[in-house]
Amino acid sequence: MSPVITIVLIIVVLVVIAAIVYGVQAGRRKKLQSTFGPEYDRAVADTGNRTEAEKELREREKRHADLELKELPPESQQRYRAAWEEVQIQFVDNPSEAVGTADELVTSLIAERGYPTGEYDERLADLSVEHASTLQHYRDAHEISERNTAGSATTEDLRQALVHYRALFTDLLGIDAVPTPPSTTPGTTTSSPDDEPAPAPRRDADTDAATDNRR
Repeated sequence: MSPVITIVLIIVVLVVIAAIVYGVQAGRRKKLQSTFGPEYDRAVADTGNRTEAEKELREREKRHADLELKELPPESQQRYRAAWEEVQIQFVDNPSEAVGTADELVTSLIAERGYPTGEYDERLADLSVEHASTLQHYRDAHEISERNTAGSATTEDLRQALVHYRALFTDLLGIDAVPTPPSTTPGTTTSSPDDEPAPAPRRDADTDAATDNRR
């Protein structure tokens, strides 16, 4: 075999090996993107390095595989549905406390499903494997909840927090959390189950009007 043919064969073999390696890497990347959805892009942006981000995501999958997760029985699902309805009722009179209750309820549900509830960042990482589509809702709700604790959240912020908590709550529960109340604006309908997660908070004027009507 001439040196030229030998070199050509070596080049062909190297090209084939490179193609196989590229195909394997592309397949793994596609699988991670499918599993983590928007969390994949977030991990890449946070690390600034695609290879490091994918390594972190694979480590999340390994930790997730070691968890003993469980679906809730129907009686537990109904118990959580009833608890969420109570949160919405509480929101009418005390939006601030309702958001705190919603946070506690979501944390309880996370634990009952079998997820660790230690550090917040670790909680996000564990949830990201199966609940990536609603994880940003959890981040937004948590951020508003912290502002609520600091006394800087508006009533509309609190309403939005309940929207976000409800998205993850429903995802974790596996069934719709509660029937969505109709829009409070006459002549309109609710187009999304997240549009109106709770009745509007009661205002003093509402109480006065109710008193007048009884006279």
